Amino acid sequence: MHSVHYTIKPENPAAHIFEVSCSVKQPDQRGQMLSLPAWIPGSYMIRDFARHIVSMEASCKGKPVVLLKMGKDCWRAAPCEGELLIRYTVYAWDLSVRAAHLDTTHGFFNGTSVFLRVHGQEQLPCSVDILRPPGAAGKSWRVATAMTRKKAKAYEFGLYEAADYDELIDHPVEMGEFTLAEFEAAGAIHAVAITGRHRCDTDRLCNDLKKLCEHHIDFFGKPAPVQRYVFLIMVVGNGYGGLEHRASCSLICSRDTLPLQGQTEITDQYREFLGLCSHEYFHTWNIKRIKPAAFTPYDLRRENYTKLLWAFEGITSYYDDLSLVRSGLIKPESYLELLGQNITRVLRGSGRFKQTVSDSSYYAWTKFYQQDENAPNAIVSYYSKGALVALCLDILLQQKSDGKHSLDDLMRQLWARYGQTGEGVPEPAIEALAGELAGEDLTPFFDQALRGTEDLPLEETFAALGISFGLRVAQSQNDKGGKPADADKQRTAIDFGAKCVESGGFPKLQLVYENGAAQRAGLSAGDVIIAVDGIKVGMKKFDDIIAQYSAETDVEVYAFRRDELMRFQVRLQAAEARVCFLQTDDAADEQQVTRRNTWLALQTTT
Repeated sequence: MHSVHYTIKPENPAAHIFEVSCSVKQPDQRGQMLSLPAWIPGSYMIRDFARHIVSMEASCKGKPVVLLKMGKDCWRAAPCEGELLIRYTVYAWDLSVRAAHLDTTHGFFNGTSVFLRVHGQEQLPCSVDILRPPGAAGKSWRVATAMTRKKAKAYEFGLYEAADYDELIDHPVEMGEFTLAEFEAAGAIHAVAITGRHRCDTDRLCNDLKKLCEHHIDFFGKPAPVQRYVFLIMVVGNGYGGLEHRASCSLICSRDTLPLQGQTEITDQYREFLGLCSHEYFHTWNIKRIKPAAFTPYDLRRENYTKLLWAFEGITSYYDDLSLVRSGLIKPESYLELLGQNITRVLRGSGRFKQTVSDSSYYAWTKFYQQDENAPNAIVSYYSKGALVALCLDILLQQKSDGKHSLDDLMRQLWARYGQTGEGVPEPAIEALAGELAGEDLTPFFDQALRGTEDLPLEETFAALGISFGLRVAQSQNDKGGKPADADKQRTAIDFGAKCVESGGFPKLQLVYENGAAQRAGLSAGDVIIAVDGIKVGMKKFDDIIAQYSAETDVEVYAFRRDELMRFQVRLQAAEARVCFLQTDDAADEQQVTRRNTWLALQTTT
């Protein structure tokens, strides 16, 4: 069987240019169609990766072949007799997990950004020769990827292979000087490659990731769906994000999120990073193998619509932090804090009263992934609220089945029915399966949770677990919630109705909340406040100054909108209690305690 062969070389790291070639042994006799994906699975937005192609040429037996542009991301090579060779250059300066990045310190790429699709030959085996950059600096570079090695040595440049195009573009590649560590989890080798300056305790990180990975593998059942998995970690000064792949994940994190040598506690930042790792690793099952029917197969040239992202991202967002406590990495109290923070994120946006979780999923392409300053007032997150839907469904299944079933069982059945068979999950399947486990029709619950805009029955759900549900006012703009009010930070409960960021030392309105004091006064996102009641105000003191006033007090605010100085009369409002904190109830009965311990996978004590 013939195959499609690629080469990729970081030809000019200083100019951020990858040089790529694609060799087609038996091109279409009518003229070979070629295209580059418009989006990458896991990130639901049209990104038009073809815009980064700088130059392209084709040849056959050393003679030029005409390339006809057929669209923004598609070309047709003129018919030719013999092997078709396409050479092109790609500009790579997107420091994210979604595209490609190259400089003199490292290179990174997703296949969707650099490898042309050969139409009609997508199912053929692919090989790719990953070449070393020119010059002495590149001699110390290595390669980290989950792609299968063909002739390349471990972590070295050379020849790699994939079963088909879909697999080829699902193995991101990191190259450069990186910290490398390995560990074994449930018989599968796991590698950690950390790029960027850091002081991470890699032994501790690997030990913690081993516990986490083994937990996820045990959850779905051994063996692991991969024999080898790679965590690709880019460390920066300030950043956060991840993208899942079939045998790896790409992560970007701030330098202070990684554990340091001699550090034994789980800091808030490290806890967040472990949650990110947990989220992307859980995706190894839930989205990479258990997929919506709409993604089977992917059409990477246009939007693929589904209403099920609440399940594939929301359920994953539920289990990412829950798995931290179930694997023993964090305490139950720490997990309840994380839950309270997620609830706070949902309650702060009035968009939850306008958009359903189903619609949030369906319109991810144009709304969730293209958020603007009005997003909190217009949309709801299928990640955050989807996780709360998963929580409510989990406890509901336990209640309806008298403790015989839970969301764990639903996920395992999805794995058996769809993940292990390769069949896509139909839109109604998850609701139907939940009904089977509950022993009754759960349509009323799903109508409210997925297709309605009223708040979820969280207080009742937590009560079933012997957990008290509390709400309080925010104590500052940076109050994430999850904890009771800090007595040392008590202040007048005044809400200015906006979220601010620093701009030249002054507060700049980043978000203006619907019907809040700022919006009613006419202030808008982007306005920079310079004075309140004639007194200069800086970002650091803004919260304190506003807290000195009483509700229903009028204050005079001066702000710049673009380069124009404007004056606003703002009537301050009393802050609403929208910050959530959760606490175990000491008066919980035996049934509540048993259900809570089962939920958290804790030993029941008597």
